[in-house]
Amino acid sequence: MKKIIESRKLLGVDKTVELKELKTIYRNFMKDWHPDKFHNDQEAKLAAEEKSKAFIEAYHLLVSIAPETHAQQLEQYTEVITSSKIVDFLYKSQTLQINFADSSRYEYFGVPHNIYNKFLNSDTPDRFARRHIYHSYVYRKVSKAAEN
Repeated sequence: MKKIIESRKLLGVDKTVELKELKTIYRNFMKDWHPDKFHNDQEAKLAAEEKSKAFIEAYHLLVSIAPETHAQQLEQYTEVITSSKIVDFLYKSQTLQINFADSSRYEYFGVPHNIYNKFLNSDTPDRFARRHIYHSYVYRKVSKAAEN
């Protein structure tokens, strides 16, 4: 969740921002901070490169967790979480990354340590995740499933 909050703060938006507005804000930031604007000042150009990287990362994160994005991907997400088994997972700073057998990978933000421990100790982690994780936390798709 910290990553999401920092991204919103960087772009100056709240959680109710719509994709169209987010895109406009992002483009305006990039116009102001594009490294090519600073071709005569090397130090300013390096600072602009760092800022633009941060804006790009924040924008992509916020787009990936937006309700509009989730609505577009709901059918595919439902297919993955119901028919593909968990093959691996990683937990760090309340972010749970789950890798599925079909090569899909999703991150779930704000997962408390006690829920992670229950998931970790569950006899049926797939079932536990379907009941307590998949629809309970903000998530984003990190990588796409392999195309057939």
